[in-house]
Amino acid sequence: MLTPGHSRIRSSHLFIAWLLACTGLLSACTDSAPRLPRLAENAVILAFGDSITRGNGAQENQSYPAVLSRLIGHPVINAGVPGEVSAQGRERLPALLDRQRPDLLILCHGGNDFLRRIDADITRSNIEAMIKAAAQRNIPVILIGVPNLGLFFLESAAFYSEIADKYKLVYEGDILPEVESDTALKSDQIHPNAAGYQRIAEAIDRLMTESGALTR
Repeated sequence: MLTPGHSRIRSSHLFIAWLLACTGLLSACTDSAPRLPRLAENAVILAFGDSITRGNGAQENQSYPAVLSRLIGHPVINAGVPGEVSAQGRERLPALLDRQRPDLLILCHGGNDFLRRIDADITRSNIEAMIKAAAQRNIPVILIGVPNLGLFFLESAAFYSEIADKYKLVYEGDILPEVESDTALKSDQIHPNAAGYQRIAEAIDRLMTESGALTR
């Protein structure tokens, strides 16, 4: 039979064991978060996508790749093609990777597929093919989730986070829905304005720092 003193000691031991277990679980979750290799001083980043990457709705020096380059102090190549669907991006990307040999790929694609009502499985397959093209060349990827603008409540299409989990990618799924939901950050129904692109660049800058690509 346990005395009150023994009961308190046992409860204390159980609490400590529970606390250590929780700490271990939190540590495991933190350790499992995808990381990026630290960028060298001469590293080059390739921003690949459609009109949102190109910067439609703002001046060329206000596009998110241009702003990001100034924030991080590294060249960011703007490889956005307005109107491009993911099938076209899938075809375009491999040769561009071979020509530019970037140290990091920022992939933001698929919005025109939603506008044209292309089947989501096709878009997903094309996005995955782009990621595989980068992986074959040992180029790490940041994936940017794109919202389906035909929906009332904006959030990135579910398959973007699924792809990020599948390939263990550093992922930003909130910034485009945030910008697209705020008319003060947009130049028209689809494209951000300068303030919107600034917000996107800042989000990617934070993500690169948190994932280890940049040190401040």
